[in-house]
Amino acid sequence: MKTARVKGEAKEYRIGKILCIGRNYADHIKELGNETPERPVIFMKPASSVIGEGEEIVIPPYSSDCHHEAELALLIGTGGSDIPPAEALGHLAGYGVAIDLTLRDVQAEQKKKGLPWEIAKGFDTACPLSDFVPAGAVADPQALTITLSVNGVKRQDGSTGLMIHRIPELISYLSSIFTLEPGDLVLTGTPAGVGPIKSGDSVVAEITQVGRLQVSVK
Repeated sequence: MKTARVKGEAKEYRIGKILCIGRNYADHIKELGNETPERPVIFMKPASSVIGEGEEIVIPPYSSDCHHEAELALLIGTGGSDIPPAEALGHLAGYGVAIDLTLRDVQAEQKKKGLPWEIAKGFDTACPLSDFVPAGAVADPQALTITLSVNGVKRQDGSTGLMIHRIPELISYLSSIFTLEPGDLVLTGTPAGVGPIKSGDSVVAEITQVGRLQVSVK
């Protein structure tokens, strides 16, 4: 059983659905040559894909092009459906640092065939995740700096203020499709600068006011 912890709180949340948002930063859309969507692009990862601080990423043998994507993670504390945007932030228990790992070669091949691409996003170790800070500790979740470095070299450096679909809108939209439950996670998209990782790499993602996450590649 995978759990999420909020710093300073005794309670742990059993991780449920991991709802991920694609194409939510304009510069990242451009770097991958994708079209800007009218509505949020949603995909999912299983809870079994989560690893924590200091653990190892294992790139599956069916891929030779695994990419990092640093993201702000939201932890749902109070469930609901059809949540109005004005009430959305009140449903959060905390904010965390996540790395959405993508097997870019596998994803491209699946897309070309018109097939789902969960095997490129949901493999074991595909979701490194930090502990969470209480939601009340972050004054403005749309004013946070996201960075990611590989072997000490910075690759990603962006701001949550650049999101196309902002956090209240995302929670409201997701809750109109899926009933959100305590322990569900939302990964809010990645800024530009994604790139490959390989065996032996050390990966560090940081978000101001939220935390730091370091993992290595086996």
